[in-house]
Amino acid sequence: MALQMIGAKELHAKINSGEPIFILDVRNPEEYNDWKIEGKNLESVNVPYFDFLDEDEKNYKDLPKGTEIVVVCAKGGSAQMVAEILDEKGYTVSVLEEGMLEWSQFYHPVTIAMDEHMKLIQLNRFAKGCLSYMVISEGKALVVDPGRHIEEYIQVANKEHATITHVMDTHLHADHISGGPELTEKTGAMYYISSSEMKEAKHNFEPLDKHNHFQVGAVDVKVLAIPTPGHTPGSTSFLVNDRFLLSGDTIFVGGLGRPDLGGKAREWAQSLYDTVFTTIANLSDDVLVLPTHFADIQEINANGFIGATLGEIRKSNDIMRTENREEFTERVVGAVGSSTPPNYEEIVDINRGVVDVTAEKATELEIGPNRCAVHHN
Repeated sequence: MALQMIGAKELHAKINSGEPIFILDVRNPEEYNDWKIEGKNLESVNVPYFDFLDEDEKNYKDLPKGTEIVVVCAKGGSAQMVAEILDEKGYTVSVLEEGMLEWSQFYHPVTIAMDEHMKLIQLNRFAKGCLSYMVISEGKALVVDPGRHIEEYIQVANKEHATITHVMDTHLHADHISGGPELTEKTGAMYYISSSEMKEAKHNFEPLDKHNHFQVGAVDVKVLAIPTPGHTPGSTSFLVNDRFLLSGDTIFVGGLGRPDLGGKAREWAQSLYDTVFTTIANLSDDVLVLPTHFADIQEINANGFIGATLGEIRKSNDIMRTENREEFTERVVGAVGSSTPPNYEEIVDINRGVVDVTAEKATELEIGPNRCAVHHN
């Protein structure tokens, strides 16, 4: 009997349906513990591929009979071999065809808000904990924090019968490669990012600091650029229609951005303090915060997207109420730890256009979880 091969989109649909999912990950324990497929109603176990080469019954003790087992490895090959062994033993199995490589490049669009003038879409790249956005109005589209798989945004724009006219990065990303420059080349849109993020950059860009608002389609769709330094010196958030704060890596549902990736953790934490208690202090509790990263799949809300009101975030995150500057700084600096995004210096150089890499190298650099979101309880 031929093995059933499934893609990342089909696996996500199974997870999203709420039906119980059982995943057997056959990578080595270090890879599994660092980064794995997660979701609600999902059970996952790790039995390395090499263990199945031995006829040891303990390899099967946690595997259910009568329930579909999705076998996962790095690129698909090892999973297929294990699935063949399980199939012979009477288990119901399928294989994630290209493994974690495919999962790492899967994007899922969710509509957050829609009215007669505007549609706001969040694109969730689950494996990286990366979120990007598209604001659509009157046939025009603005894209914020696009990943490097630019065809995802072009497909959404085509489906919405919209032309991409503005592409923006909230900051210079350190854990994934921006699709901003390439997307603008492909579409003819303008690429915007803060000039302080792009020193010695080779990419063409329009400095965000020259603008305080943008028009996209209908008159009442305004995007207000708000400097929100802290995660990086030039971090910028965008307030859409006074209702939606696309906050980059400055404010998350579960905490604040890490200020240590430039080697100036204490100095940047001071900027983060000013952002929290001065810049956004006057924003209403009703404003919906939509970040560029998330740290936990459980942050997906009942509507299927990552986001929370400022009021909810202020209430649930003590750090947002820590008005003593010294205490705030110590807590933020102490929370970042030593787990920095791997290859982040090289990724930053790529995002400045100083270094060029092949698609294969880009994939290799991006493999692994998001480490820009730091939770503060």
